[in-house]
Amino acid sequence: MSTTTAGHLIVSQLERAGIRRVYTVPGESFLDVLDGLHGSPITNVVARQEGGAGFMALAEGRLTELPGVAMVTRGPGAANAFIAIHTAHQDATPLLLFVGLIPVADRGRESFQEFDINAWFGSTAKKVVTLDDAASAARVVDDAIFTALSGRPGPVVIGLPEDVLVHVVEDATVEPRKVARTRPAVADMEDLNQKLEKARKPLIVVGGESWTQESGEQLAAWATRHSIPVLADFRAYDAVPHRSDAYAGFLGYGRSDANAQRLDDADLIVFVGCVRGDVLSDGYKRGLNAETVVVNADANLLGHFGRVDQHIIADVTAFAASLPATDAADSVGNREEGWFASARADQLTFSTPRPDGGIGVDLGAAMEVLKKEMADDAVLTFGAGNHALWPARYLDHNSANSLAAPRNGAMGMGIPAAVAASLAYPGRQVISVAGDGCFMMNGQEIATAMGYGAAFIVLVVDNGIFATIREHQEAHYPDRPSGTHMTNPDFAALARSYGGYGERVDRTEDFAAAFRRAVDSGLPALLHLPQDPTTRSPKTSTN
Repeated sequence: MSTTTAGHLIVSQLERAGIRRVYTVPGESFLDVLDGLHGSPITNVVARQEGGAGFMALAEGRLTELPGVAMVTRGPGAANAFIAIHTAHQDATPLLLFVGLIPVADRGRESFQEFDINAWFGSTAKKVVTLDDAASAARVVDDAIFTALSGRPGPVVIGLPEDVLVHVVEDATVEPRKVARTRPAVADMEDLNQKLEKARKPLIVVGGESWTQESGEQLAAWATRHSIPVLADFRAYDAVPHRSDAYAGFLGYGRSDANAQRLDDADLIVFVGCVRGDVLSDGYKRGLNAETVVVNADANLLGHFGRVDQHIIADVTAFAASLPATDAADSVGNREEGWFASARADQLTFSTPRPDGGIGVDLGAAMEVLKKEMADDAVLTFGAGNHALWPARYLDHNSANSLAAPRNGAMGMGIPAAVAASLAYPGRQVISVAGDGCFMMNGQEIATAMGYGAAFIVLVVDNGIFATIREHQEAHYPDRPSGTHMTNPDFAALARSYGGYGERVDRTEDFAAAFRRAVDSGLPALLHLPQDPTTRSPKTSTN
């Protein structure tokens, strides 16, 4: 049996698990792992800040079948990466964070960059483990991947003491454990069918991870045959194809009033892959009285509020595959007249862009251009802020794994997510919509994009304010703006300084041609779009 170091064995186990990229900011605390990546088939994507590396890994975990992997150093590096762990925890996204640690003998002495990894991450990660036994390196990595993917997905944090990493161990990886895709029991499906036969106003809400093109289309087709509208949870807009007659829009921030009312009016709600959380239910206020079925692999239903009449413990793909492909929808006759058709009609109206008016670039008109110009399998990314209301409302998702955006409202994810999306799917178009505040939090990752051949188009919506917070101020403290103004750079020049394409677009009528130039550049491309600071959200006649 040959030997290696624990740090090199970690890399070998990641290779065996099929990990293709890790996102890192280097540190002296995990040099042996970095050395193991030298010559490895795993691409080491070196980010410019740990928050960016964490968000890249988060996007990889959201968009692919394996957890994203980030590696950072102790203390300050771990602190910067914490935002990605919190987001992965609240979003239920599989993520591995490797954190270099001080030598074992230095613990408890308040040594350089020392911190308590369990105290920091214990309340917001599925598991926190420190590799104190070098011989267990491969097993610890395999367990971390399995834990991140199983049940309710989430983040796992692995501490790597720098002295343990260089211990010599047997060069033996372990067979990766397979995550079971639990199928629903026959009795559970029969019970669900009985509920559907009685329901006059049933509703399906989809969300969470693991959706594929096949599972999304299977569920949408089944819902159409049963005349059940399908709504998406907040920022889970790519679960089912928007072209389906069953798709009726989304819930959460930016949702239509019609869908909020629909949630209240339903007499049966079937949550598939998600739960009734606070954002979806307008702060635990809507959809509370309906008979409730939850299809979710999480036995604990973390985050679910209110009644549960049936819990089907199943993976979304397994559940969708269990749905009959040719069943006669006997229950359709019980539906309230117009329940299904009106939901789809409302969505088509709500998602039709209309001009917003005001000075600068009209985002409503820009979204109309994007609906025509963007590829059908384009991947969209954005962070948090009012700018995200436009793509959420107006842009279609007809391909699986086509949205990477934080469900917990973390700013700064859009650009790192665009980098990761482009690397994960080099043949797909990637578009990021960023607010000026959101962009400045991790916009430096355009440098990472240039270094690794990633290409995307980012629209920077520049209104000079933290618009979401200003909107709250105007509601609660009118005429007293405080701490919400911004002084911005020349965003187009900034993009060019990295070697990318940058262009300022001052007029709405110039946007279409500018977008085509950005696409044709083949580079990380940025369009700087000044927006009327008084425009807070899309302006349409139907809300």
